[in-house]
Amino acid sequence: MFESIKKYCKESYEELRYKTTWPTRSELMNSAVVVLTASLCIALVVFVMDMAFQHGMEAIYGLLR
Repeated sequence: MFESIKKYCKESYEELRYKTTWPTRSELMNSAVVVLTASLCIALVVFVMDMAFQHGMEAIYGLLR
């Protein structure tokens, strides 16, 4: 059992060390900007939908009173 765990760890290390290509700093920064921009856009869309739903419910409940 311990041999298989040892083999797994060794193979994982070798794959990360020799077979993985890591992004450059500029690629990483560009990706971070894209993710931040997309997150802000999605948050804005959710906020607008929430406000519309809130005003719609207030209008419906205002009519029922």
